[in-house]
Amino acid sequence: MTPAARHTDTTRKRLAAGGLLLITPADLDAAWVEAVLAPVLAEAPGMLQLRVKPSGLQLRPLALRLRRLTQASGTLFLVNDDLDLALACDADGVHLGRSDTAIAVARARLGPAALIGATCHADLDHAETALAAGADYLAFGAVHASPSKPLAVVAGLAPIIAARARFNAPLVAIGGITAARADACLAAGADWLAVISGVWAEPEPVAAVRAFQRVLAARKSTAP
Repeated sequence: MTPAARHTDTTRKRLAAGGLLLITPADLDAAWVEAVLAPVLAEAPGMLQLRVKPSGLQLRPLALRLRRLTQASGTLFLVNDDLDLALACDADGVHLGRSDTAIAVARARLGPAALIGATCHADLDHAETALAAGADYLAFGAVHASPSKPLAVVAGLAPIIAARARFNAPLVAIGGITAARADACLAAGADWLAVISGVWAEPEPVAAVRAFQRVLAARKSTAP
């Protein structure tokens, strides 16, 4: 088995395991990374997505620091949309929105080992198209109203329930998810909980991550 194949197998297994997917706030800087994000990553969340707009290679030093931190904690590291930045910092992959780079283009550039996630909102037909194009996981939401994206349409849990019945792929719930709302998302069929304000807006982000981890661990302990 080639190194790339081994990497693909390892990352796919980690993706299939599910967990907490942390998305960075839009205004992060180096000081915030060291003071806030580094202690949170020490709690070993499953995945971190760097989402800063506008993106670009000027973020490479920051992205490389995140790459080192995530490698140390065993956290998968994805970049939102920016293929050049993902390649420049050796990210595990990218997450693509509906109007971002085409999934087939991303797969061609990043190769078979990269993880590619797709935003599907509540559109299961788009999710099917995304999987056919090479997506590895599907994100649905907004599950609840979200302070991070106040204009997002609230879809509730119905798309996740329907997607779980239709697709054999890792599913991500996103939008207004707190630790108190996490178990309902998991019960609906979500494998991953994508969180922004549910951690970063809390007075103690580390404690917030631990609360999510407890819910995830409890759900796994009762899984058949």
